[in-house]
Amino acid sequence: MATLGGMSVSLITLLLFLHVIQQIQAVLQTGKWVLNVDSKNIHEQNKFIFRKTLFNSSTIYLQWMSEDCKHPVNLSISWYLRNSHCYDEVFGLDNSQVNNYFKLNAEVREGGTGFFVFHEYELIECGQQVHGDELAVKSFDVPRKIMKSESTASEREETVGKNATTKSEDEEVQERMTSSVVPPYAVARAWEDGPYMFIVHVEETGSSSEPRGGSEESKAWKLQLEIRMLGPYQYISASEWPLMCFYMVMCIIYVLLGVLWLGLSACYWRDLLRIQFWIGGVVFLGMLEKAVYYAEFQSIRYNGVSVQGAVVFAEILSAVKRTLARVLVIIASLGYGIVKPRLGALLHRVVGVGLVYLTFSVVEGVLRVNTAQDDLVLLAAIPLAVLDSALCWWIFISLAQTMKLLRLRRNLVKLSLYRHFTNTLIFTVIASVIFIIWMSKTFKFSKCQSDWRELWIDDAFWRFLFSIVLLVIMFLWRPSINNQRYAFTPLLDEMSDEEKEAMMSDAFEGMKMRGMKTETNGSTIASKEDEDLKWVEENIPSSIADMAPLLDSDEENITTQFEISKME
Repeated sequence: MATLGGMSVSLITLLLFLHVIQQIQAVLQTGKWVLNVDSKNIHEQNKFIFRKTLFNSSTIYLQWMSEDCKHPVNLSISWYLRNSHCYDEVFGLDNSQVNNYFKLNAEVREGGTGFFVFHEYELIECGQQVHGDELAVKSFDVPRKIMKSESTASEREETVGKNATTKSEDEEVQERMTSSVVPPYAVARAWEDGPYMFIVHVEETGSSSEPRGGSEESKAWKLQLEIRMLGPYQYISASEWPLMCFYMVMCIIYVLLGVLWLGLSACYWRDLLRIQFWIGGVVFLGMLEKAVYYAEFQSIRYNGVSVQGAVVFAEILSAVKRTLARVLVIIASLGYGIVKPRLGALLHRVVGVGLVYLTFSVVEGVLRVNTAQDDLVLLAAIPLAVLDSALCWWIFISLAQTMKLLRLRRNLVKLSLYRHFTNTLIFTVIASVIFIIWMSKTFKFSKCQSDWRELWIDDAFWRFLFSIVLLVIMFLWRPSINNQRYAFTPLLDEMSDEEKEAMMSDAFEGMKMRGMKTETNGSTIASKEDEDLKWVEENIPSSIADMAPLLDSDEENITTQFEISKME
């Protein structure tokens, strides 16, 4: 068991570290953006990129919302839509690399094949009232195939206007685009499922009526555009649609588990154990967490934007649930309420570890959802991984000690319970290792993440695995009419003389006991003084406190009287 605990430390550390690397990109994809451009920031950045995994036949809308121009200004507006079969090429693209992709018709990364569309409008004068559908198109442009990296240099330098697809490759897509009805404000339509990048280029070209010698304020202008990406399931992305369904199913399951646990607790409320209240708290927090995440997905689906306060609240709630769950596993492995009536000095250690874990977990979650720098998120995740590894080692060591004590007491009922609990944790470690190997091979160390449809499993697996462990704990410690078989009972859980001798012999094996005399035949006898002292200790109490029964609470007093009445 000690070997397994040591092995689990490194496994859990690797698990947390690799999981955090994937979670850095695990920010929810919105479906609606508002682009504000003015005369000041246009010189610093004039190309703006928007990323999303789209379903086939999803529609992209570009609407002119408002403008504020002190004098007439001619604006050149164009956009570039491109898909890639490599998920990480689109979502791992840095803003500094946007200029390299704009108008590009060649493959950049190996395996990043796909199609692209480029559209450029005529000059738009900002001084006059512009209608909202100024940027709409009469018919969707036909996508053109991205040339592979094996293409010659002359082919790479061809203009974007040249068709790079053959008739056989483009015939189906072209037929679909020409037969599509263009909705108001629509500019493009997706041609297959996959990750897309949509780059909008705004450039000021000047005006003949521009006032000379005017101040900067008189030349200032502002422009606001709205970009929307709608699919068959509204604004939800293709990669997050399965995850939203998963949260819906898990929310229903947690509600059923909560109702079942509440019903069992109400039926056997007289015999409830302290640990069963902890289990009920974890179930309630899990139900609330899944409900908040599902509500966040619903907000993105119907409104297209993420409610930042709800996302932070969901991460904090998730951190509280994970902290309470780890504390639950720790106190269960220590034998709280089963082997010992209270934790004693270990209580402060458990509470301290729980507070430290909660702090690191909240910091890591808030930084991740606020799209902080990747290095900062990793820096916050490293202490969390180390602490989780230490907790795993503590849990397995505590389980080994608790099971050893139950073997000495020959309590087969409680020993069987802890064997099942230990087997569940071992299964969790093995399943985690297998999943880490699969995820690393498929995504972490892959040059091209083409299996983007399976990305939702990375988040769903850990929550599902946690639910399996919680379900096993609920089954093992479920409220029933035989609850008191697992409760700590002073009269039944006290060690017998034989067990004490066994523990003493294990502890002092090979050592010479003082106060004992050895006869010639090898047997030991106690001296007369030791016998007199033993009689005094057994028959004369040293204080009034020793005369009182060794009970810890009124509940244990009632339990003891109940056991005595059964023995009579």
